[in-house]
This record gives sequence, C-alpha cells and structure tokens, in this order.
Amino acid sequence: LEFNNRVLEEGLDPSNPPLERLKFLAIVSSNMDEFFMVRVADIKACIRNRDESRDSSGLSPEEQLAAIGRRAREIHDQQYACLTNELFPALAAEGLCVVRAKDWTGAEFRWLEGWFERHVLPVLTPLRVDGEGGIPLTGNLRIHAAFLLAPQERPSEDSKEIPSVSIGESLSPASGESRHRLVVVTVPPNLDRFIPMPSESGSTRLALLDEVILSLGHTLFVGYRVVERNLFKVARDAAMGVDEGRDDDFVAAMEEVLVNRQNSWPVRMSIGEGTEELKGRLQDVLGLTDDDVYELSGPIDLRSFMDLAAIKGFDRLRYPARKPVEGYEFSEDHSIFDEIRKNDLLLHVPYESFFPVEEFIRAAADDPNVLAMKMTLYRTSGDSPLVRSLTRAANNGKQVTVMVELKARFDEAKNIEWASRLEQAGAVVVYGVARLKVHAKACLVVRREEDGSILRYVHLSTGNYNDKTARLYSDLSFFSINETLCREVGLFFNMLTGLSAVEELQNLSMAPFNLKRRLIAMIDREADWSSPETPGLIMAKMNSLCDADVVRALYRASRKGVRILLNVRGICILVPGVEGLSETITVVSVVGRYLEHSRVFYFRNGGAEELYLSSADWMPRNLERRIELMFPVPDPSARDRVLSILNAYFRDTVKARVLLPSGEWERREREPGQTPFAVQDWLWESEKKRFEAGVDAEAEEKVLSVRRRAP
Repeated sequence: LEFNNRVLEEGLDPSNPPLERLKFLAIVSSNMDEFFMVRVADIKACIRNRDESRDSSGLSPEEQLAAIGRRAREIHDQQYACLTNELFPALAAEGLCVVRAKDWTGAEFRWLEGWFERHVLPVLTPLRVDGEGGIPLTGNLRIHAAFLLAPQERPSEDSKEIPSVSIGESLSPASGESRHRLVVVTVPPNLDRFIPMPSESGSTRLALLDEVILSLGHTLFVGYRVVERNLFKVARDAAMGVDEGRDDDFVAAMEEVLVNRQNSWPVRMSIGEGTEELKGRLQDVLGLTDDDVYELSGPIDLRSFMDLAAIKGFDRLRYPARKPVEGYEFSEDHSIFDEIRKNDLLLHVPYESFFPVEEFIRAAADDPNVLAMKMTLYRTSGDSPLVRSLTRAANNGKQVTVMVELKARFDEAKNIEWASRLEQAGAVVVYGVARLKVHAKACLVVRREEDGSILRYVHLSTGNYNDKTARLYSDLSFFSINETLCREVGLFFNMLTGLSAVEELQNLSMAPFNLKRRLIAMIDREADWSSPETPGLIMAKMNSLCDADVVRALYRASRKGVRILLNVRGICILVPGVEGLSETITVVSVVGRYLEHSRVFYFRNGGAEELYLSSADWMPRNLERRIELMFPVPDPSARDRVLSILNAYFRDTVKARVLLPSGEWERREREPGQTPFAVQDWLWESEKKRFEAGVDAEAEEKVLSVRRRAP
C-alpha cells in the first residue's frame, strides 16, 4: 500500500505532465486491484479457515483488514480528488475533455442516444439478479451497470422519454411498492470505453461507455421505471493455485484456474456514491460487508485510463519522447555472435534498445550453424518477436527447448496460447516445475563455429523477455561466452528439464536451493571483515525486501558497523536508522518515469569486490518458492559500469524517497545550493553520451573508476 502511495505521489505531482499523471493514477488502480485479489484474498482465506495466526507486527487477520481498509480509502480519496479537481480540468484546458454524464449537452445526449441504439443496445444482455433462482453475479474486474426497477403504474407512451439518472442518483419508490427488481448489465469489454462525440469547438470530447449504458439502459426495461442505478466492479480471489499434481494435463488444470477466477470468492466491490438500497442488494448477493465496499467519487475503473494517456495528438501533455540508444549494428558480415566473441555485451533497458536481445534470438533461429536453443519465458508480449523467432527456429529443425511458466499470474492465458504454437512447430515445451515458479531469465544458444568447435552463448537478465515492458522497465542483462558461466547455465537447464540432481554451482546461485544461503553468508562475511578503520559496505537494489532471515542478517551486519545502502522500490520490512540495530542502514525508493526492476547486489568483501545481478528479490517467495538465478558479471568493464549505475541511485534528490525509522517515507531533501540529481535522467544522458562520444576503452575505464566511488 505504501508503494502504491508513492506511485500516487507521482500522479499528484504537478511538475509531471498531465497525461503522465493520469497514467500514474491508472497504475494505482491496477495495483490496488491486484493487491486485493491476491494479498487481501489471502487474509480473507485465513479468516474463512479460522487461521488466527498474526503477521509480523502482531495483527490478527481482522485487524490487518481494518488497517488495510483505512489506508486504501485514504489513497482512493486522494486519487479521485486529484482526478476530478486537477487532471480533468487541466486536460480540458488543453482540448481533451472526459465529459461525465451530468455534463453532457442536450445535443450530445441526443447524439449518444442514436449511437447507443446502433452500436451498443444490440450487444447488451440484462440479467435479473434475485434470490429466486436468478443468475448470480459473475466476472472479475468487469464493469457492470446495476438497476433497481419497479413496475410502471402507467407505462409512458414513449419509453425513451424516461429521464436519465446520473451515477449514484436515486428516485424514491412509490409508497407501498413491493421489493424492487435488481437487474445487472455487463459493460461489453470488447467495445472502446472512450466514445468520441461531435465537437464544434475543435476539442476532443469523450464520453465513457459505461456511463452511456447506465444513462440509457432504461430502454431495456419496457414497462418498468428505474428506482436506482449505479456502476460497480467486483474484485475476486485470484490467489488460488493450480493443482500441481495434474502432471498429465497441466495446461487443462491451468485453464480451469482461469475459469474459476471469474467466479471465485468476491473480495471487494467498487461502486459509485449514493444508491443505498442498490448497494445493499449487491452486497447481499455477493456476501460482502460494509468494509468490503468502496464508494468512489469518479469513474468506477481507472485502469483503462492508461489507454487515454496514450491518445494520439497530445504529445505535448506527456514526457518528451526518448528513443533508446541503438548501441550496436549487426549485418551478414558482422553478426551478434561475432560481437559477443569479442567482448561481453551489457545491456541496460530502456535507456538502450532491447534490439540486441531480439537479434540474438532471431540470428540463432536463422543461423544454420546454430544447433540448439534453450530459454526460460515468464512474461512476454502478446505478439512477441522472440516467440516468432523461436517458432521459426523449431520449424528450421533446430533443437528448441522452452521453459514456459504458466503460473505467471494474470498472464496465464497468453502463455498457454503461444506455448501451444511453439509445440505445434516442434519445440520442446516444458510447463514449469511442480510447486515452484520458474522466474529465472536465461537463454543458451549452442553453435558450431567455422573451425568445427562447439561454442555456447548465454544471455542472463534481471527482467523478462518482453519487448513491450523493455520500453518502460529498467533492467540489466548481458551476453557472454564465458566458459564456466555457459557450462553452469547448461546444467541449470538440465536440472529444470530432466532428472539431473541439483548440483552445487560455482558462479550461479539458484533458488530455492542455495541462493538464500549464499546471500546470508555474504552478508555475514561482510560483517566479519568490517572494522572501525575499514567498515564493510553492502549496496543492493531490488523491488522488495521482506525476507525476515535476510533482514536479521542485515541487522547483524549493521551492528558490526557495515555500511548498508538499499534501493528498494516497493515493500521493505527492514527498519533503518534504529539505534543499536540499524544505525548504518539507509533505504531509498525511486519512483519515476520508468519502473525500477533490476536487481543488483554489491559486497566490498575486504577489497575483493563482488557484484551480482539477479532475477530474485529478497522475498520468501523468490528465495524459497521460485526458481531464480543470481549471477556475477564476469567482464571487468561491464562490472564497473553496473557499479556506476548502482551508485547513482543513492545520489537521487528528485524522485527518491527515504525510509524513516518510523516506517514512513519522505522525499529526500536537497542540501542548500545542491544541484538536483534525477537518476533516471542522468542514466538517459549517460547512455546517450557513452555511444555518441565514442569514448575509447581506456578513457571510459578512467571515467568509470571515478564514478565507482561509493556515495
């Protein structure tokens, strides 16, 4: 919740462009939905199962829900106040108007009536929801329009003359009237939510599909009058797992999970304000309490406002466009394999283009000298160029093995679809590992060289093989022919796909087998090396830190005087700056234009520095319940560059928040006269200059050695 609040702060920040602020508000809604479907659903399951265990702060499940409810409502109140009072007016001033139903002009209402009859009315299906054998409410995160109806005593001559009712507005029932009928209409998810209306002023005026359906839906109910109407959305339990014992038909088992998710336990309902009777009826049907209902003062679902943030013609309302650096050129005479044989390649997206990864897979698919390809895929884009290349490689007769993680939550259906295409092309597709998610990011290419020797090429990454998110997520990866590393990645794949015993690897650390043990050992080793004259140093960047064993090890190191700098984007249960416990620990979080996603771990180790990249956060699920990799950066030049990047995150004075001993986050304040430093802007300029200047290796090494100094 506090991470979502830091995202919300970017939406509230008037220094960000309006459409970027809107995007942050949409991300908050998406994150909050997932939070309730997964985390809150887990807590509710504890209550249903009479599990009275308390969390690390000593709260019972009921107390946790109450605390969550208070904080979540505070976040939503700020979110919608910003949307209504700041962003909608700011966008309207720039000619982009989201026109709420109450603000439609008479001409717009008449135009929408005709549009509704032609394009929407034939698609709609009203469902009566009653206790008398009625149809239950189904669907997860779908917007519904709900109507309470009463028979008309005297049917109107023209039902279209029934006045529209704004969201949350009620009409008082006639005295002595029987129980009103509850009817629900699902807003079709395959229709555009934003409806362009005619505009004489030249501005773009958009109505919301759900509000049109709500306002004109009475035409579905001839002979009835609308007593109350409102929009609502239900978030359902998505924490359910697949039956891991269904090895004979794991895909079918996962498809069952997707179906069940649409009809699983309701966790919360979001609804417009007002309409008390309607709200109560829906609560009864869904089995929700007052604490599970969130009345919102604006559009009922902001996730799709991400699409509005991408509307064409309004680039002036966004961040200035940035084209990723294209650092490498490949041709028939100089392939990516030639480049990797010369030097390890370090790639930093989104500042650098994701193209080398796409080219690596494409070249391997088309190169007749490539014999085999092995790859893990966790989340990828819908029309992934990587999947197309892997499919082509299998069609070309290469030995293609793909470890597909079907349990990647909310991406399961997409993964099933393209995994099926790979199988049809002849690739060997392995659907994860029983009871463990495969979250590691690795690709191994086996190639016969011109001299007849067999050489292995490896790509290891902190982030997913996803060309879409590579434009928004900050991740580090590298390509190498390092013999030891390639051999161990080969063993890693053999362990995943075959019956090979888990081996102790020298360079790679693998969760859930030895990664956590190694991390804690390195933290303790740093404490052993540390002295007042030469204190130890640990720097780490990750998405979340909530493994209690790792936190205790960091506390031990802090008490020995080790300086610990942590960049944690999201959850952090470690409390820094506590006397006698964590005085030497600093925790910062950077939330900005790009989603910080890379995991980087540095240990001074008495001067024999060690630097690692990883797919794993310091969380129990990553260290104990997932297949993850932590790997060193073998090339000295690449290692220095990664360390320079890591250092920069602790210098940010623009987008960084600092975690206080109280558990609260506050923006880092600049010293008087200090020049503002935004790490994401600095990284962008640094990558651009690095390639534009054509700095020779010796000069670059000198620059990097200066930047390496710990802040």
